[in-house]
Amino acid sequence: MNRLLTAIIEKEDDGYVALCPEVDVASQGDSIAEARDNLRDALELFFEAASEHQIGTRLHREVYITQLEVTVG
Repeated sequence: MNRLLTAIIEKEDDGYVALCPEVDVASQGDSIAEARDNLRDALELFFEAASEHQIGTRLHREVYITQLEVTVG
């Protein structure tokens, strides 16, 4: 079974950090592609190893990503 999940990737120092907010799993890599691929591997390991209860507890079925403007300074 396949599931479509969100990957948020941001630059951090000399690499990239990738986060899946639906299950709070993260990984990293030297490039965007590597961070994405490493996150996919981490997610597959999570779903392989986690119990149904763990998955049900951590899985957020609705995730909204948006931008907002704030005053700085």
